[in-house]
Amino acid sequence: MEKIDIGIPDTHRESVAFALNQLLADEHVLYVKTRNYHWNVTGQHFQSLHSFFEEQYEALSDIIDELAERIRAIGHYAVAALKDYVQLARLLETGHEDGTAEKMLQNLLNDHETIIRILRQDLENAERHHDLGTAGFLARLLEKHEKMAWMLRAYLS
Repeated sequence: MEKIDIGIPDTHRESVAFALNQLLADEHVLYVKTRNYHWNVTGQHFQSLHSFFEEQYEALSDIIDELAERIRAIGHYAVAALKDYVQLARLLETGHEDGTAEKMLQNLLNDHETIIRILRQDLENAERHHDLGTAGFLARLLEKHEKMAWMLRAYLS
């Protein structure tokens, strides 16, 4: 760990960084799942869902980069190995679901809603540790996931 003096005790930054690394792992699982569905969706709505999933995984790619940079900004290293993602992630991997769009959409919605609940807890943790920068970051991330979940719900309606 680097020497850093940003007004947050080392133990608090360590706690926040651990939570952010768990979130980074979850985001990677969701990214891979979304990319998988982009490649493997079938059916009459193939083209619209293929494009929709692409928009979603591109947004997740940006989130992953911002999240890793936030971890570095508070003086810790971002996990970057697949084995670490699998170990830290709370989301579960899925297969291609035989191309079934409804199952794919529901799985992604469930994962976004799980991340939304996690983000609410992580935001409280960041505030409790007086890390207002991370709290603000997580609030913006929460809004992004809420919007992505809303779009998934719209497809399922």
